[in-house]
Amino acid sequence: MKKILGIFLCAGMIMSLAACGGGAKTGTAQEGVLVMATNAEFPPYEYHEGNAIVGIDAEVAAAIADKMGCTLEIEDIAFDSIIPEVSSSKADMGMAGMTVTEDRKQNVDFSVTYATARQVVIVPEGSDIASLDDLEGKTIGVQQGTTGDIYASDDYGDENVERYAKGMEAVQALTQGKIDAVIIDNEPARVFVSENEGLIILDEAYADEEYAIAVRKGNTALLEQINAALNELKADGTLDAIVAKYISAE
Repeated sequence: MKKILGIFLCAGMIMSLAACGGGAKTGTAQEGVLVMATNAEFPPYEYHEGNAIVGIDAEVAAAIADKMGCTLEIEDIAFDSIIPEVSSSKADMGMAGMTVTEDRKQNVDFSVTYATARQVVIVPEGSDIASLDDLEGKTIGVQQGTTGDIYASDDYGDENVERYAKGMEAVQALTQGKIDAVIIDNEPARVFVSENEGLIILDEAYADEEYAIAVRKGNTALLEQINAALNELKADGTLDAIVAKYISAE
């Protein structure tokens, strides 16, 4: 059974029920409810704090729901289940530090970009891996289904990639000497390195990316509502303020 966590009540719900994405879910959701599928293992974008899911994406999603006049429900599932969940209308949107890729665009539509990010490489201090070129022939840990997984498999061969359900599990394997490096998004990498002594992030970025919100392909009405809300949050400074709460300036 999936866990439904972090219910946010939004002002004006009764007056704006028709604007909420739940109505597009083929009868599986209550009216006035916006269901967000995520994987809450990706700090500072989404992570557990007690019984709640918090982070940048959780707060941005709550702000979007507020502008749409709905209640937000956050559904915590495996990362590689998010797009199938959205495509099958079991969730209204997917938001999990999700990079826009051509492959993903075959299955879902994406909102306007709300964040930029980069993939980086974590290695132990003193590692002989000093650049991306040094990753050849090494065992690389990734979170399954992420762009780090996709890129590493393409660049270094599937046989050199170890997949984990959670980014933290890949980092733990690195600290235990089971793998040589981890490829993951920069902000979670910073958190993991701060929490695990003896790890560093290579200076050279692995890839630059853009994050957006996934919705069911063809769900134009919901996509337009999300884009309108995001653009307002950008314009009034709310988006920047949310990000600043979790990510300090370099």
